[in-house]
Amino acid sequence: MLSREAHVKAKTVLFCQRAPGDGAKCLTSTSDPNDNSEILNQFQYFILLAPILLFSMVAHEYAHGYAAWKQGDPTAYMLGRLTWNPLPHIDPFMTILLPLLTFVGSHGTMAFGGAKPVPVVTRNYRNFKRGDIIVSLAGVATNLVIAVACVPLIILVGVIGSAVPAAATTGAITQTMLRFGIVINLSLMAFNLIPIPPLDGSHVFKYLLPPAWALNYQRVGRQGLLILIILLTFGRPLLNLWFAPVFFLDTVATRAVFPFIIPSPWTM
Repeated sequence: MLSREAHVKAKTVLFCQRAPGDGAKCLTSTSDPNDNSEILNQFQYFILLAPILLFSMVAHEYAHGYAAWKQGDPTAYMLGRLTWNPLPHIDPFMTILLPLLTFVGSHGTMAFGGAKPVPVVTRNYRNFKRGDIIVSLAGVATNLVIAVACVPLIILVGVIGSAVPAAATTGAITQTMLRFGIVINLSLMAFNLIPIPPLDGSHVFKYLLPPAWALNYQRVGRQGLLILIILLTFGRPLLNLWFAPVFFLDTVATRAVFPFIIPSPWTM
């Protein structure tokens, strides 16, 4: 039984606007939707956002597969999913069409999508509980590492851009992509830690419950996708509370890198 094949991990990305000293602020579209310059600007940002989003989702899934392999399950390896080539990880709808549609439909305020889940056979784990927890946390841990790594990279690019003026434009674009990398990966981490099946957080949360509660939790979890849809549709206050650490950490990162940001039309 490939228990993670049905594990459709939705990925949420917040498209944010930042100012010096401010945290991440989700955009609310107040401009004219018929303003072609605004639409062009949104697509320019989407071009920068898309490769970072794809890389982050591939890294998340690769981490699951690699962790499963280390825990004794070679399924992802045998199916060719232990690769940084994005093609095996792409789902035409979840990875390409849905992010584009949600980005356009929200007037550039957000993108929503996902990579193809990595299949694992949990019974192959040398220790089921330990393996389940490690594999489930591998993806979100990878997203956290990427988010943290983006900070010194932004600073490095800023230093190079200041020393080599000819590289300023390229540096500014690179910094914008890396700043997307921070909020995207923090958002992926936070969303996947929501303890609602089939998200990664549910695989850890169930072990914190008494056995009888855990059994009922897993039964209710069969309707997890429906619960997630309801939460995403009507649970904005709860989601704002859950994502508060993302905004806080993004604020800290923004303040840390702001002195090194190269001014340009691409600056967020």
